[in-house]
Amino acid sequence: MKKRILWLSLPLALGQASHAYAQDATDALRYSRLQFGGSARTLGIGGANVALGADYGNVSSNPAGLGLYQKSEIQITPGFGVAQGDGTLLNTTTAAGPLSQTANNFNFSGGAVFSSRRSRLGYGAGDSNWKGGAFALGFTRIADFNGGSNYLGTVGDNTSLLQRLREYRTPLTGTTNGSIQSQVPDSYYNLDGLGAGALLTRVDRGRRGQDTLLTQRRRGPITQGERIQTTGSMSQFDLAYGGSYRDKLYIGLGLGLVTSNYHTRRTFTESENDPTTPFTDLSLYDDVQTSGTGFNARLGLIYRVVDAVRIGASVQTPTWMRMTDTYSQSLTTNFSGTPAEIYTPTTGTNQYAYNITTPFRANGGVAVTIGKYGFITGDVEYVGYQQARLDSDPSNNLGDNADFSDVNADVQRSYAKAVNLRVGGEARLDIFRVRLGYARYGSPYSATTVLNQSATNLAQDYYTAGLGLRTGSFFFDVAGVYTRYNTYYSPYTLVSASAPVVQVSNDRYSGSVTAGFTF
Repeated sequence: MKKRILWLSLPLALGQASHAYAQDATDALRYSRLQFGGSARTLGIGGANVALGADYGNVSSNPAGLGLYQKSEIQITPGFGVAQGDGTLLNTTTAAGPLSQTANNFNFSGGAVFSSRRSRLGYGAGDSNWKGGAFALGFTRIADFNGGSNYLGTVGDNTSLLQRLREYRTPLTGTTNGSIQSQVPDSYYNLDGLGAGALLTRVDRGRRGQDTLLTQRRRGPITQGERIQTTGSMSQFDLAYGGSYRDKLYIGLGLGLVTSNYHTRRTFTESENDPTTPFTDLSLYDDVQTSGTGFNARLGLIYRVVDAVRIGASVQTPTWMRMTDTYSQSLTTNFSGTPAEIYTPTTGTNQYAYNITTPFRANGGVAVTIGKYGFITGDVEYVGYQQARLDSDPSNNLGDNADFSDVNADVQRSYAKAVNLRVGGEARLDIFRVRLGYARYGSPYSATTVLNQSATNLAQDYYTAGLGLRTGSFFFDVAGVYTRYNTYYSPYTLVSASAPVVQVSNDRYSGSVTAGFTF
């Protein structure tokens, strides 16, 4: 057996060529589609707390709710999650599956609220109309990236990865008579270059100096599979204050400092078993890790209509984030023969810096208390996913002046306004609490179909439940959240034929425990 490792990193030293891994509309959506978080109490009621008040989740949803705190508190919330993705190759009659990929993760959040209250009695001329308020700080997870997918099926050669290489995407500018010979070495940092380095493609120069791109011969059905594993999360450190005006109107301001870490590992394979062709199989491996920091701000109001009814609203600015991708890609091909040959070209590890701006968000809600028996609350959230933007970061030594106008145009075409709904309630039984909640986060896509599949089932559904205990200055809460949603994607795009389409059915189970003290 002969093995050749071809290091194709040299063109990466040529400046602009370092931007090999392309950012796209998917990146904008990933950091814009958030989840509700906070304490186990917040999770147990489906995150519906915009009008509720005196709930720690108000730190990241509606800081006006801090104005309803009567006491200070400190709490911690550890959690555990299990995610499962079932992948199915749709446009084939011989798909195996669905196949499952699982991921587990631990998470942690917590914080403190420091309340300063004046007496509710006496709204006379000598008494201030401001009845105090509360300052809070805390750490909350706002997006969970842990998950994965897996599929296996059979495709024809005209929809395979080799067909993608036949179409050769590298621009042919600066060539003579349409020649692509001079372009191949400069493209070794991308998929087309890897295909050439792995001997899946080669350039043949004709008698008239005209170059022709040739590919390996393959016959019969091709077995295709892909395994994707993702890890990471987005978290937010919040500073917020909420004040009470005559215990009727509550106003709050908040600042969020966001950190993000996303890591995906992808192994894509194709194989065929025709003995008349030298090709045996290929494996394409991608490793992408994205880290970033950013900030946002929010303003919130709650108005007490009567003692039992409150209405609330909050707005959050876009989140401005600076991101850095660290990525590598390699392609391994196996050919039959005596001896058998293996080729493994690789791009090496590279980095690229850029900026993302996520959409503005607005929330409205109503909360109704039922005496000493509990409450019912509901929220509506607006998110304009088409407002997300990607931009270059020339001030960073890992960035450049790349033009993202095409990517941003794709964001505007692909995504639309969405409405998220959250409802929840709590029943009080002496010192015990019982909670239920439901949330539906609308599909972010503008079209009724995504990759020729219906987009009506691309909303996210959350089912939540929780229990609580309140005794004096100590409280203890537990909550469980079940999330289900579908996604569609293609492992690559084709010009001349329909690329494979994969459906992933995602299920996520998480549990959280909150322990805290009031003082």
